[in-house]
Amino acid sequence: MSSFDYKSAKRPDPDDVLVAIADYATTTVIDSPVAYDTARYCLMDTLACGFQALQFPACTKLMGPVVPGATMMGGARVPGTSFELDPVQAAFNIGCMIRWLDFNDTWLAAEWGHPSDNLGGILAAADWLSRRNVLEGKAPLRVRDVLTAMIKAHEIQGVTALENAYNKVGLDHVLNVRVASTAVVTALLGGTREQVINAVSNAFLDGGSLRTYRHAPNTGSRKSWAAGDATSRAVRHALIALTGEMGYPSALTAPTWGFYDVVFKKPLVFKQGFGSYVMENVLFKISFPAEFHAQTAVEAAMRLHTLVKDRLSDVESVVIETQEPGVRIIDKTGPLSNPADRDHCIQYMVAIPLIFGRLTAADYDDAVANDPRVDELRARMTVKENQAFTKEYYEADKRHIGNAVEVRFKDGASERVQVDFPIGHKKRRAEGMPVLVEKFNSSVNAHFSKVQSAAIIDLFADSAKLDAMTVPDFVAAFVKP
Repeated sequence: MSSFDYKSAKRPDPDDVLVAIADYATTTVIDSPVAYDTARYCLMDTLACGFQALQFPACTKLMGPVVPGATMMGGARVPGTSFELDPVQAAFNIGCMIRWLDFNDTWLAAEWGHPSDNLGGILAAADWLSRRNVLEGKAPLRVRDVLTAMIKAHEIQGVTALENAYNKVGLDHVLNVRVASTAVVTALLGGTREQVINAVSNAFLDGGSLRTYRHAPNTGSRKSWAAGDATSRAVRHALIALTGEMGYPSALTAPTWGFYDVVFKKPLVFKQGFGSYVMENVLFKISFPAEFHAQTAVEAAMRLHTLVKDRLSDVESVVIETQEPGVRIIDKTGPLSNPADRDHCIQYMVAIPLIFGRLTAADYDDAVANDPRVDELRARMTVKENQAFTKEYYEADKRHIGNAVEVRFKDGASERVQVDFPIGHKKRRAEGMPVLVEKFNSSVNAHFSKVQSAAIIDLFADSAKLDAMTVPDFVAAFVKP
């Protein structure tokens, strides 16, 4: 932090972080087959999450134009709907439905987040630009271009998160979505290196959203549309930069007025460059729509269900061991007022599978939460940090998200189940990818007609054919009449 005023009016060179992000977004060639293979799965999974969210009125009430009638013929389509919108509002729609159920991919480090949130801006911008190009006799973008943008957005967001904990200063991780989406969308739309620098500088000047809406006693549904807001803001920054609007070269480092002094209170730290590391190692939420720090706790509880389901009144206590971030984010007691409150409470997310042998998005609704057995079981739970879980959580070669659940009965019997990393972890890819594909297929079948579902599922059968598909043709397959 600086302790003096910046007096000189001489415009400085762009901050190193802005330059590194812009160079990566505009010039780096991605040549990792693993990254592209994972990105295709990520595309499937992210769309699946959105289609599932469209079954919930709390989400669909936010879909469509910002004011009634403000549609845009030839604009960006919103998959799973019939909306055609300007790309900024389309990005909000897509980002909102992706994140609504807390079921899309996750990155855990010093900061957390969900890199597939960036698809809202990427897909909206790519569809709008491609449709405009076709009308002007130019070539549209291909799905391969979308995958490349996804890999780069994952990388910018995830590498920034490795060493920089916005949560420690009360800021929300969607700041990384806004920055990453701004960089890749500006480049995707044809922006120059200078325009990407300008756009990203404005993304940092926006500051950061407070995490208030993710924590008791204010947990609420904004956490489900905050990423949509961030990625749509990014599209706005990109479009403004493409007009030639100026940027702010020391947006980060300017003494007194810059991001470091005002918002983060220290410089950002990067211990590795940008490549394809994040996409290759991203975590998928395959089995349970639950905050990721609890995924293995839910899996452990599922394994204990048969033992517990007929002996609930005999349970004396339940001990949940988790990582330090899990304690800090989702250890929550007392009344839970809404679904957003419940899917960020590790006790609730353990109680439901212990009682019912499942955890679905519907299990966060009042109809399930009002079952008296849920709060009775929560009241007998204790959450504590397991330091080994915390250590392995941060180790680069592990990135485990360990949890253990121990049920203790009044007769002295007990059973403990420990799960070190969830099915969506890189170490369980072979086991997890068939389950991810089934998640996609079932989501599509539940939302579209039989004929349209079959056509959508077939899109992903041939990776080379998918990569070569134009973005307008790809998105058109998801338009719901």
